[in-house]
Amino acid sequence: MRNQTVVMARDLRKRYGGRAVVDGVDLEVEKGEVVGLIGANGAGKTTTLRAICGMVRAQGGITFDGRPIAGKATEDVVRMGVGHVPEGRGTFTNLSVYENLRVAGYTRRDKTAIARDLELVFEYFPILKERLEQQAGTLSGGEQQMLAISRALMLSPRLMLLDEPSFGLAPLVVQEIFRIMRRINSEAKVSLLLVEQNAALALELADHAYVLETGRVVMSGRAADVKNDEAIRRSYLGY
Repeated sequence: MRNQTVVMARDLRKRYGGRAVVDGVDLEVEKGEVVGLIGANGAGKTTTLRAICGMVRAQGGITFDGRPIAGKATEDVVRMGVGHVPEGRGTFTNLSVYENLRVAGYTRRDKTAIARDLELVFEYFPILKERLEQQAGTLSGGEQQMLAISRALMLSPRLMLLDEPSFGLAPLVVQEIFRIMRRINSEAKVSLLLVEQNAALALELADHAYVLETGRVVMSGRAADVKNDEAIRRSYLGY
């Protein structure tokens, strides 16, 4: 039996021009759960995340904690408890690490809670504490990804949307980031919805998984079951 639903999408649809990029997607993320969204390039994964956080307007129903959020402005969705780590990291490259983290907390007024979450960020990513005054654009790719995740954490989210967190990073850096994401999920009790081109990584971290092809969910279930499916192994795992 699964837990309380944090976010749910029903019959989600988005077209660009005459092409359906997302074509009737149903998905949900439960409290404390890690959900992986896998599929080839162009399958509709990123658009699905952007629709959930209000970055694109899509047809269909989206609820967060049972409350409709479809059509809401992105900043309103963020205030409800949704953090987004976009593809390409989305850090302010001309600002320092510290300024990036402080900007991320602009929606919050509780200074004590902000200070607490800043310390939590440094616990997860101690390298950022060493780089506080460094311009974000001069960080390594892995450090920029750590900063992007930390910026989302500074929003005190209950759900984090992560778009291709492994992209362009060395394998050892990816292992470290995924290890910390698992800690964030288990210790901070943040639910994760993860879009990841590396299906093996996503299925290793996730509790539940959805496979998208040309904008449609073609398979969903426990991540372990999806990983053991012969067609998924051949198409996405390479064995």
